[in-house]
Amino acid sequence: MNLVFDFGVVLFNWQPAQLVASTFPELTPTAEEARHLAHAIFGHEDWHSFDRGTVDMDDVVQRTSLRLNLPHAPLHGLVAHIGERLTPVEETVSVLNRLTHRRSQQDDLRLYFLSNMPMPYARVLEQRHAFLKNFDGGIFSGDVKLIKPDPAIYELLESRYVLDPGRTLFIDDLKSNVEVAKKRGWHGIHFESAAQMELDLKSYDF
Repeated sequence: MNLVFDFGVVLFNWQPAQLVASTFPELTPTAEEARHLAHAIFGHEDWHSFDRGTVDMDDVVQRTSLRLNLPHAPLHGLVAHIGERLTPVEETVSVLNRLTHRRSQQDDLRLYFLSNMPMPYARVLEQRHAFLKNFDGGIFSGDVKLIKPDPAIYELLESRYVLDPGRTLFIDDLKSNVEVAKKRGWHGIHFESAAQMELDLKSYDF
C-alpha cells in the first residue's frame, strides 16, 4: 500500500491568519479581519503561481504589495520566513514514525508526499527536518510547476513512483484535493486532526 501525505496542516502547522495578524496588527484588529487578509494574500492566483514555481518570491511580494496596498518591507519579511515558521505537527509525525517502523517489517508499504509548496520553503523543510528522509519519495509543487488540485500532479506522482491507484491512499486537509485523488481511483482521507486520521487509517489496517 502507498500512503501519500500532504504537508501543510497535516504534517506542518499552517496558520496564515496568525502569521498575518502578527505582521500587520494595525490592519487586523479582529480575528475575522486577519482571516480575510490572509485569504487575500494566500488564496489569490499570485500566491498559487508562487506555489507552482512560475513566480519567484520577490515577484509575489511585489504583486501582493501593490494589489493590497500593503507595506513592502513587512510583507517581504513575512513571506521570506514562512519556511522557518512551518513547525511539525507532532501528533502526525508520531503516526508517520510508527508507519516508518511498520514499513521496515512490511515490504509492500511505501510512504510518499504530495505538497503545494514553493521551492524556497521546500528547501528549508528538507534542511531542517530529518524525518522527511523517512519518505520513499514525493513531489513539491514548486519543483514541477504543477499544483493540486490539478490532476496532472497526481498523475506525475503515479508515474514517477509507479503507483497503483487502487493501492494508494491520499491524506489531505482540503476535501477538494482528496476528491481529485479519488477520481483517479485512489483512496482518500480528509484530514481534520491527527487523532481522526489515525482512526481512519485503522479502517485500512494501518
